[in-house]
Amino acid sequence: MTDIQFFYLQPLPSFRNRNKLKTFLFNQAIKAGRPIDSLNIIFCDDEYLLSINKQFLQHDYYTDIITFDLTPTKKGPIQSEIYISIDRVKENALSHSTSFTLELHRVIFHGLLHLLGYKDKTSKDEKLMRSMEDHLLSEYFI
Repeated sequence: MTDIQFFYLQPLPSFRNRNKLKTFLFNQAIKAGRPIDSLNIIFCDDEYLLSINKQFLQHDYYTDIITFDLTPTKKGPIQSEIYISIDRVKENALSHSTSFTLELHRVIFHGLLHLLGYKDKTSKDEKLMRSMEDHLLSEYFI
């Protein structure tokens, strides 16, 4: 049974249509051949995500998202935790002149894309990742 849940360690300014988003994430994963078994999306602040970044990735900097693929075999149904800093999402929305809602969904889709095998370490991979984020945003917000 698919289980997608949202947890709020940091309040969100606006986050509507959660069931629509769950269905969309589920359907995108199915289309990509990696159904979702369990996906927890945890909304937190900068300091919380920084502590995770330091502890698990040995990175000492702020980030907007950290995705942990907890699937025992990388080809099986997705089991994951995605941590999102609401502070970073707000700042990114301002710096990119976009809405908080659009940026929040971009970051959520970014996490899903990582789980589906997309990378963003090289400029070529990052360009493809951005293209896929844009595609999912346009599909979701039609």
